[in-house]
Amino acid sequence: MKHVSVLIPEGDISISNVEGIYHIFTEVNKLLQREGKPSAFHLQLVGKCSHNLSKENCFSVHAGRLISEEFTTDLVIIPALHTDVIKGLELNTDLLPWITAQYNKGAEIVGLCTGTFLLAATGLLNGKKSTTHWIHADEFRDLFPEVQLVKDEIMTHEKGIYTSGAAYSYLNLILYIIEKYTSRDVMLWIAKVFAIDVDRQKQSHFIIFQGYKAHRDESILKAQEFIENNYDQRITVDQLAAMAVLGRRNFERRFKTATSSSVVEYVQMVKVEAARKLLERGAHTISEVMYTIGYNDTKSFRDVFKRITGMSPVEYRNRFSREVMV
Repeated sequence: MKHVSVLIPEGDISISNVEGIYHIFTEVNKLLQREGKPSAFHLQLVGKCSHNLSKENCFSVHAGRLISEEFTTDLVIIPALHTDVIKGLELNTDLLPWITAQYNKGAEIVGLCTGTFLLAATGLLNGKKSTTHWIHADEFRDLFPEVQLVKDEIMTHEKGIYTSGAAYSYLNLILYIIEKYTSRDVMLWIAKVFAIDVDRQKQSHFIIFQGYKAHRDESILKAQEFIENNYDQRITVDQLAAMAVLGRRNFERRFKTATSSSVVEYVQMVKVEAARKLLERGAHTISEVMYTIGYNDTKSFRDVFKRITGMSPVEYRNRFSREVMV
């Protein structure tokens, strides 16, 4: 039986993470017991103190064990931090040594959604891949440059450390853990009971591209603004560099430093975001969308769209549009 400790940080946390984990793991145990098998998981809530208020005092979570107590665990799960993640980190710095100590004693560590910020603050993710909620990807990258952020992934797993992406993608990570510690049959049964899509790998088709603009490079900000206002045109690196009165190589270097994307990647992401919105409205054919955002080659458009979103334009339209056009 695996001993699972759900960590309860101070401040506003995801109650749905805590309740969901408890509900799902409890159902796993019930299934195994019906089959005459021992339970797979023993769950407990662990915190700095025994009572933690969340959600503007509408809900309360009570920790059954304190981090000051001596005990061992096999799996530590950190739920998402809501609202201001920086404030969440400041409130919970005293949890970091405990998380690190549990990992050093052999426990695996799971960071759900923005709970990965707390996990990354321990340093355990340095040099490893991690995902998080795509809305906070730029903030995460700024705070933890030594972590290999892969924001389009649903989950990551490396050397006993797991992370999950946006919001309810944690359910796919929980299924992954259940399969690892029980069997695929048990995991599939749970997936059917809770109606969870199995084997999802990407959150890229949910990401809304907004462009990172928290930097202070005015020349690059103007270039970003130009790209976003003229995505329907053919935009070249030389054109943008000339507008910024910079040499091409210097412009490309500054653009990458400021936005974490190359100029070409940024232009492609802006165009694809515009294409996604048109496809979601369902008022255009694929060809009309392609021409509207400035592409003339069908294969090139399809390849770029699929690389960024994880889906072809047709697949995306069929899944997200108001009305599916033939």
